[in-house]
Amino acid sequence: MDLINTVLNFMAPPASLALLSFAWPTLTFLNTCEWLFNTYFNPDEDMNSKVVVITGASSGIGEQIAYEYAKRGANLVLVARREHRLLGISENATRLGAPSVLIIAADVVKEGDCRRFINETITYYGRVDHLVNSASLGHTFYFEEATDLNVFPILMDINFWGNVYPTYAALPYLRESNGRVIVNASVESWLPLPRMSLYAAAKSALINFYETLRFEVKDEIGITVATHGWIGTEMVTGKFMMDEGAEMQWKEEREVHVSGGPVEEFAKLIVSGACKGDPYVKYPSWYDIFFLYRVFAPKVLLWTFRFLLTDSVLKRRTSFIGTGRPLLPEGSAPRRLIASPQAFQQQNIE
Repeated sequence: MDLINTVLNFMAPPASLALLSFAWPTLTFLNTCEWLFNTYFNPDEDMNSKVVVITGASSGIGEQIAYEYAKRGANLVLVARREHRLLGISENATRLGAPSVLIIAADVVKEGDCRRFINETITYYGRVDHLVNSASLGHTFYFEEATDLNVFPILMDINFWGNVYPTYAALPYLRESNGRVIVNASVESWLPLPRMSLYAAAKSALINFYETLRFEVKDEIGITVATHGWIGTEMVTGKFMMDEGAEMQWKEEREVHVSGGPVEEFAKLIVSGACKGDPYVKYPSWYDIFFLYRVFAPKVLLWTFRFLLTDSVLKRRTSFIGTGRPLLPEGSAPRRLIASPQAFQQQNIE
């Protein structure tokens, strides 16, 4: 067996690359034909009067996805912890064409809350057609700088279990409607980037979970995995929500209005892909080239990122949020803090 593995280790990578180089034109042609067929001959799923549950709908990608489904005439169930934010988004969605909007304050990291908002949806509408898991939370600290380890399970909870629990609760009803689960993933699940270690780990687990689930549910429930690179949302501009609406961020930073083309464009691609039945949505798609390097030439990818992210090219800057360390360097002018790092303890982040 060792001899076989040795031979395969030597022969399989170059043989696979050679095969891929010959197959690439054919695959490109087939993908183009599939795109043309889906665009001109395979109409999108008619979402008129269907029911879409969206978690993390109070801002960012979740908010924009709600607006896109509203334009298609879907009934919406908006789920987030910030109920006051959902009120305004509900009004906007109604103006854009949603026949009915139900808002539910819930925490997706609590299994009981997930069962509750799915049951309330069934009681109110009688069905669930699409479940959009868009709740997500990133971080901007180096792993070694974290001294308050209570933030670790929080990040894993929101990015992993905050998707798994709603999916589990909704599966029986999605099976009845031959519905679809839409997942907000990220390129960091396989593309290494600094200051994103826990986020990347959670997203990697998330993708593997849904790829496995795809085989288990077969054709009875569709799954669309949406993968994005860096786009402008509250998650990447440092807006961390906590219990009772407190935010661990400088006042001037948390007041920055988050919107823009990339977020809206990604939301359009997600909804369009989900309605077409696409298994994957990628934005931007050029990130895929790095995956080839990750599989066939990982050292090249490692060297490239070490060069691009070296201290001489990119200065080491950390928010220190959730690390338990002082947020201001010595000699800096004091700025108002909304909450202290210690407030992370035993808190759930939306």
